[in-house]
Amino acid sequence: MNTRTRVLTGTALVVALGAGTFGAVSASATPAAAPAAASSKKDEPADKNFTTSTHLTIDAATRAAQAALQAAQNENQKVTVAVVDRNGNTVVTLRGDGAGPQSYESAQRKAFTAVSWNAPTSVLAGRLAQTPNLKDIPGTLFLGGGTPVQAGGAPVAGIGVAGAPSGDLDEKFAKAGADALAK
Repeated sequence: MNTRTRVLTGTALVVALGAGTFGAVSASATPAAAPAAASSKKDEPADKNFTTSTHLTIDAATRAAQAALQAAQNENQKVTVAVVDRNGNTVVTLRGDGAGPQSYESAQRKAFTAVSWNAPTSVLAGRLAQTPNLKDIPGTLFLGGGTPVQAGGAPVAGIGVAGAPSGDLDEKFAKAGADALAK
């Protein structure tokens, strides 16, 4: 290498090392965020820019769905059960033997509706008289058969059941699923 190449290479190396050192100093100049355990309130996040949320585990969602399906089978009803998370995403769906083809989507939509409004869908169906355009919201179904699952009063999931001859029965089975989580 000639002298000019060595000088340029050395200068580039010094600049790169200096930039790395400056970046490391700059990055560590801000104080570290306090760990969540040091927070004064148990559920309060350490950084006010973020929130925490509670979600059902796949095991809990499956247990709830199985309890709802079992409650329906105990009464000789052929249903589908869907459990959705707080965002309305399906966590688990169980289609019982002999459940009708429409029950799959209906159960998911009932679960989505229940978690979206944090209320049983039978209650929400009654609100259609005052606000009929609610039924136009995509993904919703305002028929009995959906119930929210709550943690600390906030909705964390929804359970929807479809396929029984009435929304009251569907909702009874959905509630059996939610009740199974309290045990």
